[in-house]
Amino acid sequence: MHRQPRSATPLALLAGALLLSGAAACRSASPPGGTPPDSTPAAAAAPRDERVLTGLEVLVRDSLHLLRGKRVGFITNQSAVTSTGELGIDLLARTPGVNLVALFSPEHGIRGNVEAGQKIDTSRDEKTGLPVYSLYGRTQRPTDEMLRGVDVLMYDIQDIGARPYTFVWTMAMAMEEAAKRNIPFVVLDRPNPITAAIDGPLMQMDVRNVTQVITGYYAVPLRHGMTSGEVARYYNQDAGVGAQLHVVPAAGWEGDEWFDETGLPFVRPSPNIRSVDAELKYSGLVLAEATNLSTGRGTDAPFSYLGAPWMDAARVLERVRAYDLPGVRLTTTRLTPTGPAGSWIPYRDTTFTAIQIDVTDRDAYEPAYTALVLLTEARRAHPQQFRITNAGFTQMMGSRWAREAFDRGEDPRAIRQRWRDEVREWLPKRNRYRLYPTGDLGN
Repeated sequence: MHRQPRSATPLALLAGALLLSGAAACRSASPPGGTPPDSTPAAAAAPRDERVLTGLEVLVRDSLHLLRGKRVGFITNQSAVTSTGELGIDLLARTPGVNLVALFSPEHGIRGNVEAGQKIDTSRDEKTGLPVYSLYGRTQRPTDEMLRGVDVLMYDIQDIGARPYTFVWTMAMAMEEAAKRNIPFVVLDRPNPITAAIDGPLMQMDVRNVTQVITGYYAVPLRHGMTSGEVARYYNQDAGVGAQLHVVPAAGWEGDEWFDETGLPFVRPSPNIRSVDAELKYSGLVLAEATNLSTGRGTDAPFSYLGAPWMDAARVLERVRAYDLPGVRLTTTRLTPTGPAGSWIPYRDTTFTAIQIDVTDRDAYEPAYTALVLLTEARRAHPQQFRITNAGFTQMMGSRWAREAFDRGEDPRAIRQRWRDEVREWLPKRNRYRLYPTGDLGN
Protein backbone atom coordinates (compact mmCIF):
# COMPACT_ATOMS: atom_id res chain seq x y z
CA MET A 1 0.00 0.00 0.00
CA HIS A 2 1.34 3.40 -0.93
CA ARG A 3 -0.38 6.75 -0.78
CA GLN A 4 0.62 10.13 -2.09
CA PRO A 5 1.29 12.77 0.62
CA ARG A 6 -1.83 14.57 1.72
CA SER A 7 -2.12 18.30 1.36
CA ALA A 8 -2.73 20.28 4.51
CA THR A 9 -6.30 21.30 5.24
CA PRO A 10 -7.07 24.87 6.30
CA LEU A 11 -9.91 23.81 8.56
CA ALA A 12 -9.23 23.63 12.29
CA LEU A 13 -9.90 20.77 14.68
CA LEU A 14 -13.12 21.66 16.47
CA ALA A 15 -14.52 19.30 19.08
CA GLY A 16 -12.42 16.52 17.68
CA ALA A 17 -13.68 16.97 14.13
CA LEU A 18 -10.45 15.65 12.67
CA LEU A 19 -10.27 16.51 8.99
CA LEU A 20 -9.16 13.90 6.51
CA SER A 21 -8.72 13.51 2.77
CA GLY A 22 -10.27 11.71 -0.14
CA ALA A 23 -13.52 11.72 -2.08
CA ALA A 24 -16.61 9.58 -2.21
CA ALA A 25 -19.57 9.40 -4.56
CA CYS A 26 -23.23 8.56 -4.23
CA ARG A 27 -25.16 6.47 -6.69
CA SER A 28 -28.43 7.67 -8.18
CA ALA A 29 -31.72 6.07 -7.24
CA SER A 30 -32.65 2.79 -8.88
CA PRO A 31 -34.17 -0.54 -7.83
CA PRO A 32 -32.33 -2.17 -4.92
CA GLY A 33 -29.58 -4.67 -5.54
CA GLY A 34 -26.07 -4.31 -6.93
CA THR A 35 -22.72 -5.39 -5.49
CA PRO A 36 -21.53 -4.35 -3.31
CA PRO A 37 -5.39 0.34 30.42
CA ASP A 38 -4.09 -3.04 30.04
CA SER A 39 -0.87 -4.53 28.77
CA THR A 40 -1.91 -4.15 25.17
CA PRO A 41 0.97 -2.72 23.12
CA ALA A 42 0.32 0.23 20.87
CA ALA A 43 0.38 -0.71 17.21
CA ALA A 44 3.57 0.46 15.53
CA ALA A 45 3.35 2.59 12.43
CA ALA A 46 4.12 0.55 9.32
CA PRO A 47 5.86 1.68 6.15
CA ARG A 48 3.33 3.10 3.73
CA ASP A 49 3.96 0.32 1.20
CA GLU A 50 3.16 -2.39 3.73
CA ARG A 51 -0.30 -3.91 3.60
CA VAL A 52 -2.73 -3.63 6.48
CA LEU A 53 -3.29 -6.80 8.48
CA THR A 54 -6.34 -7.32 10.66
CA GLY A 55 -6.05 -8.26 14.33
CA LEU A 56 -7.25 -11.69 13.27
CA GLU A 57 -4.15 -12.18 11.12
CA VAL A 58 -1.84 -10.72 13.77
CA LEU A 59 -3.32 -13.20 16.26
CA VAL A 60 -2.50 -16.16 14.02
CA ARG A 61 0.94 -14.73 13.21
CA ASP A 62 2.23 -14.08 16.71
CA SER A 63 -0.41 -14.10 19.48
CA LEU A 64 -1.91 -17.61 19.57
CA HIS A 65 -0.60 -17.98 23.12
CA LEU A 66 -3.75 -16.06 24.14
CA LEU A 67 -5.84 -19.07 23.04
CA ARG A 68 -3.58 -22.09 23.29
CA GLY A 69 -4.97 -24.83 25.51
CA LYS A 70 -8.25 -22.97 26.03
CA ARG A 71 -11.80 -23.47 24.85
CA VAL A 72 -12.74 -20.40 22.81
CA GLY A 73 -16.09 -18.69 22.44
CA PHE A 74 -16.07 -16.44 19.38
CA ILE A 75 -18.32 -13.37 18.88
CA THR A 76 -18.18 -12.70 15.17
CA ASN A 77 -19.98 -12.40 11.84
CA GLN A 78 -19.35 -12.35 8.11
CA SER A 79 -17.33 -9.11 8.28
CA ALA A 80 -14.46 -10.79 10.16
CA VAL A 81 -12.30 -11.70 7.18
CA THR A 82 -8.56 -11.67 6.53
CA SER A 83 -6.84 -9.38 4.05
CA THR A 84 -7.30 -12.16 1.49
CA GLY A 85 -11.01 -12.54 2.25
CA GLU A 86 -10.97 -15.74 4.32
CA LEU A 87 -13.66 -15.87 7.01
CA GLY A 88 -12.31 -15.76 10.54
CA ILE A 89 -14.42 -18.71 11.68
CA ASP A 90 -12.96 -20.87 8.94
CA LEU A 91 -9.39 -19.70 9.51
CA LEU A 92 -9.47 -20.35 13.25
CA ALA A 93 -11.28 -23.66 12.87
CA ARG A 94 -8.33 -24.99 10.86
CA THR A 95 -5.57 -23.31 12.91
CA PRO A 96 -3.63 -25.77 15.11
CA GLY A 97 -3.90 -24.95 18.79
CA VAL A 98 -7.24 -23.12 18.48
CA ASN A 99 -10.24 -24.90 19.98
CA LEU A 100 -13.46 -23.12 19.00
CA VAL A 101 -16.37 -24.42 21.08
CA ALA A 102 -19.10 -21.81 20.51
CA LEU A 103 -20.02 -18.94 18.22
CA PHE A 104 -21.98 -15.84 19.22
CA SER A 105 -24.00 -13.79 16.74
CA PRO A 106 -24.67 -10.02 16.90
CA GLU A 107 -27.45 -8.04 15.23
CA HIS A 108 -27.89 -9.00 11.56
CA GLY A 109 -26.80 -12.59 12.23
CA ILE A 110 -23.64 -14.61 11.89
CA ARG A 111 -23.76 -14.15 8.10
CA GLY A 112 -25.03 -10.53 8.16
CA ASN A 113 -28.20 -11.08 6.13
CA VAL A 114 -30.83 -10.20 8.76
CA GLU A 115 -32.46 -6.78 8.50
CA ALA A 116 -31.98 -4.13 11.20
CA GLY A 117 -33.89 -4.73 14.42
CA GLN A 118 -35.01 -8.29 13.62
CA LYS A 119 -34.41 -10.75 16.45
CA ILE A 120 -32.19 -13.74 15.80
CA ASP A 121 -32.61 -17.31 17.05
CA THR A 122 -29.91 -19.58 18.38
CA SER A 123 -28.79 -22.01 15.69
CA ARG A 124 -25.88 -24.18 14.55
CA ASP A 125 -23.17 -23.25 12.05
CA GLU A 126 -23.53 -25.48 9.03
CA LYS A 127 -19.82 -25.60 8.16
CA THR A 128 -18.23 -26.14 11.58
CA GLY A 129 -21.17 -27.67 13.41
CA LEU A 130 -20.62 -25.26 16.29
CA PRO A 131 -23.56 -23.84 18.26
CA VAL A 132 -24.36 -20.24 17.35
CA TYR A 133 -25.80 -18.32 20.31
CA SER A 134 -27.75 -15.18 19.47
CA LEU A 135 -26.87 -11.96 21.27
CA TYR A 136 -29.69 -10.14 19.51
CA GLY A 137 -32.71 -12.19 20.46
CA ARG A 138 -34.13 -12.99 23.86
CA THR A 139 -30.91 -11.69 25.41
CA GLN A 140 -28.21 -9.30 24.31
CA ARG A 141 -25.68 -10.78 26.72
CA PRO A 142 -24.00 -14.17 26.90
CA THR A 143 -25.60 -16.21 29.69
CA ASP A 144 -24.25 -18.86 32.07
CA GLU A 145 -25.54 -21.53 29.73
CA MET A 146 -23.87 -19.99 26.70
CA LEU A 147 -20.55 -19.56 28.51
CA ARG A 148 -20.48 -23.01 30.06
CA GLY A 149 -17.23 -24.63 28.95
CA VAL A 150 -15.76 -21.38 27.57
CA ASP A 151 -12.27 -20.50 28.87
CA VAL A 152 -11.70 -17.36 26.79
CA LEU A 153 -14.19 -15.13 24.98
CA MET A 154 -13.02 -13.46 21.78
CA TYR A 155 -14.53 -10.71 19.61
CA ASP A 156 -13.90 -9.91 15.95
CA ILE A 157 -16.41 -7.84 13.98
CA GLN A 158 -15.87 -4.95 11.58
CA ASP A 159 -17.50 -1.85 13.07
CA ILE A 160 -18.50 1.23 11.03
CA GLY A 161 -17.58 3.99 13.49
CA ALA A 162 -21.05 5.28 14.48
CA ARG A 163 -22.48 5.12 18.01
CA PRO A 164 -25.95 3.71 17.16
CA TYR A 165 -24.39 0.76 15.31
CA THR A 166 -24.78 -2.06 17.81
CA PHE A 167 -21.69 -4.24 17.36
CA VAL A 168 -19.31 -2.54 19.82
CA TRP A 169 -22.02 -2.47 22.47
CA THR A 170 -22.57 -6.20 22.04
CA MET A 171 -18.83 -6.37 22.72
CA ALA A 172 -19.13 -4.17 25.81
CA MET A 173 -21.93 -6.25 27.32
CA ALA A 174 -20.01 -9.46 26.62
CA MET A 175 -16.95 -7.95 28.34
CA GLU A 176 -19.04 -7.32 31.43
CA GLU A 177 -20.26 -10.91 31.50
CA ALA A 178 -16.74 -12.23 30.96
CA ALA A 179 -15.43 -10.05 33.80
CA LYS A 180 -18.09 -11.40 36.19
CA ARG A 181 -16.86 -14.94 35.49
CA ASN A 182 -13.11 -14.20 35.32
CA ILE A 183 -13.05 -15.23 31.67
CA PRO A 184 -10.32 -13.45 29.66
CA PHE A 185 -11.65 -11.30 26.82
CA VAL A 186 -9.73 -10.89 23.55
CA VAL A 187 -10.53 -8.26 20.91
CA LEU A 188 -9.14 -8.76 17.42
CA ASP A 189 -9.02 -5.20 16.17
CA ARG A 190 -9.80 -3.73 12.75
CA PRO A 191 -9.55 -0.24 11.24
CA ASN A 192 -12.27 2.29 11.81
CA PRO A 193 -13.48 2.48 8.19
CA ILE A 194 -14.34 6.18 8.39
CA THR A 195 -11.09 7.04 10.20
CA ALA A 196 -10.29 8.49 13.61
CA ALA A 197 -12.32 11.63 12.83
CA ILE A 198 -14.98 12.67 15.32
CA ASP A 199 -18.23 14.47 14.56
CA GLY A 200 -21.53 15.14 16.23
CA PRO A 201 -22.83 14.92 19.78
CA LEU A 202 -21.25 13.18 22.74
CA MET A 203 -23.89 11.00 24.39
CA GLN A 204 -24.66 11.88 27.98
CA MET A 205 -25.28 8.87 30.21
CA ASP A 206 -28.66 10.11 31.43
CA VAL A 207 -30.17 9.42 27.99
CA ARG A 208 -28.73 5.93 27.59
CA ASN A 209 -31.94 4.25 28.69
CA VAL A 210 -34.45 6.27 26.65
CA THR A 211 -34.35 3.48 24.07
CA GLN A 212 -32.35 0.28 23.53
CA VAL A 213 -29.06 0.71 25.37
CA ILE A 214 -27.41 -1.43 22.69
CA THR A 215 -27.67 1.57 20.34
CA GLY A 216 -25.76 3.82 22.75
CA TYR A 217 -24.28 1.99 25.71
CA TYR A 218 -21.57 4.45 26.73
CA ALA A 219 -20.47 8.05 26.31
CA VAL A 220 -18.95 8.45 22.84
CA PRO A 221 -19.73 10.92 20.05
CA LEU A 222 -22.12 10.01 17.25
CA ARG A 223 -19.16 9.51 14.90
CA HIS A 224 -16.77 8.31 17.56
CA GLY A 225 -13.47 7.93 15.69
CA MET A 226 -12.41 4.79 17.58
CA THR A 227 -11.72 1.21 16.63
CA SER A 228 -13.42 -1.66 18.44
CA GLY A 229 -10.21 -2.31 20.38
CA GLU A 230 -9.99 1.33 21.46
CA VAL A 231 -13.63 1.33 22.55
CA ALA A 232 -12.92 -1.83 24.56
CA ARG A 233 -9.91 -0.26 26.29
CA TYR A 234 -11.82 2.95 27.00
CA TYR A 235 -14.93 1.22 28.31
CA ASN A 236 -13.07 -1.38 30.37
CA GLN A 237 -11.10 1.26 32.25
CA ASP A 238 -13.43 4.28 32.29
CA ALA A 239 -16.49 2.28 33.35
CA GLY A 240 -14.52 0.14 35.77
CA VAL A 241 -15.46 -3.15 34.13
CA GLY A 242 -12.23 -4.81 35.12
CA ALA A 243 -12.17 -7.43 32.39
CA GLN A 244 -8.96 -9.36 31.66
CA LEU A 245 -8.76 -7.55 28.35
CA HIS A 246 -6.27 -8.25 25.58
CA VAL A 247 -6.51 -6.23 22.37
CA VAL A 248 -4.66 -7.58 19.34
CA PRO A 249 -4.18 -4.45 17.19
CA ALA A 250 -4.37 -4.35 13.44
CA ALA A 251 -0.96 -3.88 11.83
CA GLY A 252 -0.06 -1.22 9.32
CA TRP A 253 -3.12 1.00 9.76
CA GLU A 254 -3.05 4.70 10.61
CA GLY A 255 -6.02 6.61 11.91
CA ASP A 256 -6.25 8.95 8.92
CA GLU A 257 -6.75 6.08 6.45
CA TRP A 258 -10.17 5.34 5.05
CA PHE A 259 -11.10 1.71 4.66
CA ASP A 260 -10.85 1.83 0.89
CA GLU A 261 -7.21 2.92 1.27
CA THR A 262 -6.23 -0.13 3.33
CA GLY A 263 -6.42 -2.80 0.64
CA LEU A 264 -8.71 -4.87 2.86
CA PRO A 265 -11.79 -6.41 1.23
CA PHE A 266 -15.04 -4.60 1.93
CA VAL A 267 -17.74 -6.90 3.32
CA ARG A 268 -21.16 -5.45 4.02
CA PRO A 269 -21.47 -5.39 7.82
CA SER A 270 -25.26 -5.29 7.43
CA PRO A 271 -27.66 -5.36 4.47
CA ASN A 272 -27.99 -1.58 4.06
CA ILE A 273 -24.36 -0.61 4.63
CA ARG A 274 -22.97 -1.26 1.17
CA SER A 275 -19.95 1.03 0.92
CA VAL A 276 -17.60 3.28 2.87
CA ASP A 277 -19.69 6.15 1.53
CA ALA A 278 -22.77 4.69 3.25
CA GLU A 279 -20.84 4.22 6.51
CA LEU A 280 -19.82 7.87 6.49
CA LYS A 281 -23.30 9.16 5.71
CA TYR A 282 -24.93 6.82 8.24
CA SER A 283 -22.89 8.44 11.02
CA GLY A 284 -25.08 11.53 10.62
CA LEU A 285 -28.19 10.56 8.70
CA VAL A 286 -29.00 7.89 11.27
CA LEU A 287 -30.65 10.78 13.15
CA ALA A 288 -33.39 10.74 10.52
CA GLU A 289 -34.11 7.06 11.17
CA ALA A 290 -36.02 8.15 14.27
CA THR A 291 -38.32 10.40 12.20
CA ASN A 292 -40.97 9.83 9.54
CA LEU A 293 -38.48 10.59 6.76
CA SER A 294 -36.91 8.03 4.44
CA THR A 295 -33.11 7.75 4.28
CA GLY A 296 -33.21 5.66 1.12
CA ARG A 297 -33.76 2.17 2.46
CA GLY A 298 -35.11 0.14 -0.43
CA THR A 299 -32.97 1.93 -3.04
CA ASP A 300 -29.56 1.03 -4.41
CA ALA A 301 -27.88 3.53 -2.07
CA PRO A 302 -29.36 3.60 1.45
CA PHE A 303 -28.31 6.65 3.50
CA SER A 304 -27.85 8.77 0.38
CA TYR A 305 -31.31 10.36 0.38
CA LEU A 306 -33.72 12.18 2.62
CA GLY A 307 -37.37 12.64 1.83
CA ALA A 308 -41.00 11.62 2.16
CA PRO A 309 -44.17 11.89 0.04
CA TRP A 310 -45.29 14.82 2.17
CA MET A 311 -41.97 16.72 1.95
CA ASP A 312 -41.41 19.45 -0.64
CA ALA A 313 -37.78 18.56 -1.32
CA ALA A 314 -37.08 21.61 -3.48
CA ARG A 315 -38.45 23.95 -0.81
CA VAL A 316 -36.40 22.31 1.94
CA LEU A 317 -33.29 22.35 -0.23
CA GLU A 318 -33.70 26.06 -0.91
CA ARG A 319 -33.76 26.70 2.84
CA VAL A 320 -30.74 24.43 3.42
CA ARG A 321 -28.66 26.39 0.89
CA ALA A 322 -28.53 29.27 3.38
CA TYR A 323 -26.03 27.18 5.41
CA ASP A 324 -22.38 26.57 4.67
CA LEU A 325 -22.32 22.76 4.49
CA PRO A 326 -18.81 21.69 3.53
CA GLY A 327 -17.92 18.70 1.40
CA VAL A 328 -21.38 17.86 0.11
CA ARG A 329 -23.56 18.47 -2.94
CA LEU A 330 -27.34 18.38 -2.45
CA THR A 331 -29.80 17.95 -5.30
CA THR A 332 -33.31 16.57 -5.76
CA THR A 333 -34.22 13.23 -7.32
CA ARG A 334 -37.19 10.89 -7.65
CA LEU A 335 -37.26 7.75 -5.50
CA THR A 336 -39.38 4.62 -5.38
CA PRO A 337 -38.24 2.46 -2.46
CA THR A 338 -38.88 -1.23 -2.99
CA GLY A 339 -38.13 -4.42 -1.15
CA PRO A 340 -39.51 -7.54 0.50
CA ALA A 341 -42.33 -7.49 3.02
CA GLY A 342 -41.06 -7.74 6.57
CA SER A 343 -38.06 -5.49 5.97
CA TRP A 344 -38.19 -1.94 7.29
CA ILE A 345 -38.59 0.26 4.20
CA PRO A 346 -40.44 3.53 4.79
CA TYR A 347 -42.79 4.48 1.95
CA ARG A 348 -42.27 1.20 0.13
CA ASP A 349 -43.54 1.26 -3.49
CA THR A 350 -44.32 4.98 -3.25
CA THR A 351 -42.69 7.45 -5.63
CA PHE A 352 -41.66 10.83 -4.23
CA THR A 353 -39.03 13.53 -4.62
CA ALA A 354 -36.16 13.44 -2.14
CA ILE A 355 -32.92 15.28 -1.46
CA GLN A 356 -29.92 13.37 -2.78
CA ILE A 357 -26.71 13.61 -0.72
CA ASP A 358 -23.41 13.37 -2.62
CA VAL A 359 -20.20 13.70 -0.62
CA THR A 360 -17.66 15.66 -2.66
CA ASP A 361 -14.91 16.00 -0.04
CA ARG A 362 -14.98 13.47 2.78
CA ASP A 363 -12.20 15.44 4.54
CA ALA A 364 -14.52 18.35 5.06
CA TYR A 365 -17.92 16.65 5.24
CA GLU A 366 -19.68 16.92 8.62
CA PRO A 367 -22.27 14.12 8.58
CA ALA A 368 -23.99 14.94 11.89
CA TYR A 369 -24.22 18.67 11.27
CA THR A 370 -25.45 18.13 7.72
CA ALA A 371 -28.18 15.82 8.99
CA LEU A 372 -29.14 18.27 11.75
CA VAL A 373 -29.54 21.09 9.21
CA LEU A 374 -31.63 18.92 6.89
CA LEU A 375 -33.92 17.78 9.69
CA THR A 376 -34.27 21.29 11.10
CA GLU A 377 -35.32 22.74 7.77
CA ALA A 378 -37.60 19.80 6.93
CA ARG A 379 -39.40 20.43 10.19
CA ARG A 380 -39.57 24.20 9.68
CA ALA A 381 -41.00 23.72 6.19
CA HIS A 382 -43.51 21.06 7.32
CA PRO A 383 -44.32 21.60 11.01
CA GLN A 384 -47.58 19.63 10.77
CA GLN A 385 -46.24 16.63 8.86
CA PHE A 386 -42.75 16.15 10.36
CA ARG A 387 -42.71 13.76 13.31
CA ILE A 388 -40.15 12.19 15.59
CA THR A 389 -41.22 8.56 15.75
CA ASN A 390 -38.73 6.99 18.12
CA ALA A 391 -37.28 7.86 21.54
CA GLY A 392 -33.92 6.95 20.06
CA PHE A 393 -33.82 10.44 18.56
CA THR A 394 -32.99 11.86 22.00
CA GLN A 395 -30.26 9.30 22.55
CA MET A 396 -28.74 9.95 19.13
CA MET A 397 -28.89 13.71 19.70
CA GLY A 398 -26.76 12.93 22.75
CA SER A 399 -28.57 14.83 25.48
CA ARG A 400 -31.88 16.16 26.67
CA TRP A 401 -30.70 19.73 26.09
CA ALA A 402 -29.98 19.00 22.42
CA ARG A 403 -33.34 17.34 21.91
CA GLU A 404 -35.09 20.26 23.59
CA ALA A 405 -33.10 22.76 21.50
CA PHE A 406 -34.14 20.95 18.33
CA ASP A 407 -37.77 20.89 19.45
CA ARG A 408 -37.62 24.65 20.06
CA GLY A 409 -36.26 25.18 16.57
CA GLU A 410 -32.91 26.59 17.64
CA ASP A 411 -30.29 27.39 15.03
CA PRO A 412 -28.36 24.19 14.14
CA ARG A 413 -25.13 26.20 14.24
CA ALA A 414 -25.65 26.93 17.94
CA ILE A 415 -26.39 23.27 18.68
CA ARG A 416 -23.28 22.22 16.74
CA GLN A 417 -21.10 24.63 18.71
CA ARG A 418 -22.24 23.21 22.03
CA TRP A 419 -21.72 19.68 20.72
CA ARG A 420 -18.19 20.68 19.78
CA ASP A 421 -17.51 22.14 23.23
CA GLU A 422 -18.64 18.92 24.91
CA VAL A 423 -16.55 16.73 22.62
CA ARG A 424 -13.50 18.97 23.07
CA GLU A 425 -13.66 18.35 26.83
CA TRP A 426 -14.03 14.60 26.28
CA LEU A 427 -11.29 14.20 23.68
CA PRO A 428 -8.28 13.89 26.07
CA LYS A 429 -10.03 10.95 27.72
CA ARG A 430 -10.44 9.21 24.38
CA ASN A 431 -6.81 9.85 23.51
CA ARG A 432 -5.57 7.84 26.51
CA TYR A 433 -6.86 4.66 24.90
CA ARG A 434 -5.73 5.13 21.33
CA LEU A 435 -3.72 2.40 19.63
CA TYR A 436 -2.84 3.91 16.27
CA PRO A 437 -0.91 6.89 14.94
CA THR A 438 -2.89 9.38 12.90
CA GLY A 439 -0.40 10.34 10.21
CA ASP A 440 -1.23 13.75 8.80
CA LEU A 441 -3.76 14.39 11.55
CA GLY A 442 -0.93 14.74 14.05
CA ASN A 443 -3.27 14.16 16.99
